Amino acid sequence: MKFLHPEFFLYMLPPLVILFGLLLTQKESQADFFSEEVMDRLRVAANTLTLKARNALFFLAGVFMIVALAEPVMVDGKSTIKQKSADVIIALDISNSMLATDLYPNRLELAKKKAIETIYKMQQNRIGVIAFAKGAYLVSPLSFDHEAVAFLLQNLQTSSITEQGTDFMTLLETTASSSKYSKEKYLLLFSDGGDQKDFSKEIAYAKEHHIMVFVIGMGTTKGAPIRLENGDFMTYKGKIVITKLNEKIAKLATQSGGVYIQATNSSQDIEAMIKEIDASVTKKEIQKKEIEHHIPLFYIPLGLAMVLVLIALSSMSKRSKVHVPSMFIFVLLLYNSPEAQAGLLDFVDIKEAKQLYEQQEYKNAAKKFQEYAKSSQKATGYYDAANAYYRAKNYKEAIKNYEKVHTKDPKLMAKTLHNLGNAYAQTQQYKKAIEAYKEALKFEDDKETKENLEIVKKLLKKKQQKKQNNQNNQNKKQQQNQKNDSQKKKSQNNDNKSSQKDQKQQNSDQQKSSNQQQKQKEQKKQDSKNKNGEKKQDSHKEKMKKLDDANKTKETKPQIKMQHKEKQMSKAEEKKWFKEINKDTKTFMYRLYPKNNQQREDKDEKPW
Repeated sequence: MKFLHPEFFLYMLPPLVILFGLLLTQKESQADFFSEEVMDRLRVAANTLTLKARNALFFLAGVFMIVALAEPVMVDGKSTIKQKSADVIIALDISNSMLATDLYPNRLELAKKKAIETIYKMQQNRIGVIAFAKGAYLVSPLSFDHEAVAFLLQNLQTSSITEQGTDFMTLLETTASSSKYSKEKYLLLFSDGGDQKDFSKEIAYAKEHHIMVFVIGMGTTKGAPIRLENGDFMTYKGKIVITKLNEKIAKLATQSGGVYIQATNSSQDIEAMIKEIDASVTKKEIQKKEIEHHIPLFYIPLGLAMVLVLIALSSMSKRSKVHVPSMFIFVLLLYNSPEAQAGLLDFVDIKEAKQLYEQQEYKNAAKKFQEYAKSSQKATGYYDAANAYYRAKNYKEAIKNYEKVHTKDPKLMAKTLHNLGNAYAQTQQYKKAIEAYKEALKFEDDKETKENLEIVKKLLKKKQQKKQNNQNNQNKKQQQNQKNDSQKKKSQNNDNKSSQKDQKQQNSDQQKSSNQQQKQKEQKKQDSKNKNGEKKQDSHKEKMKKLDDANKTKETKPQIKMQHKEKQMSKAEEKKWFKEINKDTKTFMYRLYPKNNQQREDKDEKPW
């Protein structure tokens, strides 16, 4: 057993001994006026503690509290941690040409943004900053305080150096002098390359002093004007100056062993550059530490101190039967309050939760871990609770607890984000899973995280393809339904047209049949007329024949009559004979009308 903070014995135990030494030696105030026998009679309860006994209990309770503060522990093994790092210097070009606007908002602001992003993504490396134009100066030496380095870099402006221009040799000299104790030196340069055409001297110097240069070219080959702080464009001999990216600076990077990448508006160039730097640099061991694993024992002296305080307080009142239970209630409330549990009994919950986790009772373990996390508000509590929920396949609660983990420990954040990505992947939230994996890789370059990231990307692509196929099938169904509807409409229209055509044909046939019937009727009428005419003609012929016969007879008769008259005809017979002649003549004359007149007359005359 050992004490993690033995200084508490030195600072707190002597004053406690002196204080309670004075309290234990003093008498009760009543003892100055009454004897010991009288004092015994004045006391109501015989079991009430004396002042000295009560003070002794308080003293012992104080001693146990100091022992608990010294944090006694049992050593449970050791582990060795090695920390490796590489020294990287970031150089920022702050010449006036970096104010060109071919990159948004301009080259300098975008370069600062990318440089700060690089600083936060290289957590395990020492970072330094150099600003340069015609001259160069060290803004921040190599440091692990990345926030301070980023703050200094953020405030750099083109006015930070009065003499304008771009001199890469002074930059390399400053880099060589800033890291004298490192054999290999790594320089990450953000610049548009200036207007220098030959970098042979700089390349030779970089090789001689073992400086590996990595360049991110800020600008475009088309170029842009330089907007000054007052809003005007920079001019030369009355013309606006157009500055372009000098790609010849790529030789300085490639021939010194580094890499050249042209800047983009996204962060892909930074991610690619960090991978190249990690693959090229040689990390050195800067710290080796041996860590002991402990089993805490502070709860034993602390519990004893609480018991002694309870006994001492229970003897203060003369009405002990009434107030002793109230002290127990006070202690129970103290132990049942979340804050007291967090401060005094957390180790019990954690131990029980770990046992439940090892026994694969993940639901109960998750509840215990979450209770500890809520009371202590520690990131490790939420992390353990999230892992237990994940094991219990309760991914929603796991996600909630993973999102509550906030710590400066990069390893814990990397694990948390990795597991958060897994939980998102289990619930098929692939986009959020990809974001979580990418954030995890910012804290730690882990192989499994990369593999999971690629798998989830494929799953997302497959899900999107399936969704697209379903959409296409749905669209095809809609098109087919529309086509079927249109065909139905066409068929209905064709049916309507055919029915109309049939109706028309039927009407036409009916009209034709009616016309034909009419014609047949007319033909019948005409035939009947013709027959009647023929009959009439036949009857006419017969009548004419009869008439001729009659006339012949009459012609002979009058002769006969006349002959008879001459002989024996009377006046009455003669008168009758003339009358018959006149009648036959009228009939004869009527039948000798022309045919046209006969037809005209037939229309007005009744048939015979």
